[in-house]
Amino acid sequence: MAKFEGYKDIYVFVEQKNGEIANVGYELISEARKLVASIPHMNFDVVGVLLGHNIKDKANDVIKHGADKVIVVDDELLATYSTQFYADALTQVINAFKPDSLLTGATVLGRDLAPRVAARLNAGLTADATKIEMDPEKEDEALLLVTRPTFGGNLFGTIICPDTRPQMATIRPNVFSMDPVDESRTGEVIEFTPEFTDKEAKVVVKEVIEKVVEGIDITKCDILVGAGRGAEDCLDMVAAVAEELGGAMCASRAVVDDGLADKAIQVGQTGKTVRPSLYIACGISGACQHVAGMEKSDMIIAINRDPQAEIFSIANMGFVGDVKEILPLLKEEIIAAKKA
Repeated sequence: MAKFEGYKDIYVFVEQKNGEIANVGYELISEARKLVASIPHMNFDVVGVLLGHNIKDKANDVIKHGADKVIVVDDELLATYSTQFYADALTQVINAFKPDSLLTGATVLGRDLAPRVAARLNAGLTADATKIEMDPEKEDEALLLVTRPTFGGNLFGTIICPDTRPQMATIRPNVFSMDPVDESRTGEVIEFTPEFTDKEAKVVVKEVIEKVVEGIDITKCDILVGAGRGAEDCLDMVAAVAEELGGAMCASRAVVDDGLADKAIQVGQTGKTVRPSLYIACGISGACQHVAGMEKSDMIIAINRDPQAEIFSIANMGFVGDVKEILPLLKEEIIAAKKA
């Protein structure tokens, strides 16, 4: 008899707000497809879980992004996010369908929901993961290897939950890539009706004030020029190069801590995770806390006067030299190329 008989498939909580599905759900579905492909003998499916109200029409979008099945939980009590009702509904789904693993985005919502569900299930949860894979040495089960930064980002630890199911993890947005939409994909849509024993909300939201986002969202930029402590005395030039490239400037934690850049453009373990086509690291040493937020960039160009800087170990191209001398030359070359 299998150790976890009845537990099967990799489930992904597909976060949505006002019918708009967050990209992190699609990113996790794409990664889940890679996980099930690595264990073909287990015959696992990728299952999306969609909670909300009047959201059944979004199920096909989830299938086109890679899900084999979608469980839709549609209830008026789930129209807006509520820790109480969402945790109740998701726990009921897990108890009814017995997923082997459940992946959730490490968003504000996901970080609130996942630990509460895990506590109700007495299941293990690894938070803020940056890498997930299956243990190749396990042939009779799908043991999830979940890697996350620890000790302030100075080390990376791989965590397993061998004794309970489902295996749960939250993963930050932009850590994984999203596969292209396949309009020809078909799948099964399953409607699940939760039974709320207490329909009286313990917390009542009287007013929602939308956060006013100022400036550019660096997580959506295709080109980023990052400023580290070595570029603090030429931030105007960093911004100018970013503008000439049609991108935006971002910064390391050191620059933000020194009060020279806004937290909104901080990249790294305690900032945002980005994956642009081009990332130019200016005066950035390459500490693992920063690298964790940008290592998935398609092309990384590093500029640093220290030839031993860690940033060069992940860069596709590197220039050893003073940022203040190299950036003006780079700007001139960009302008010349645009005129040519």
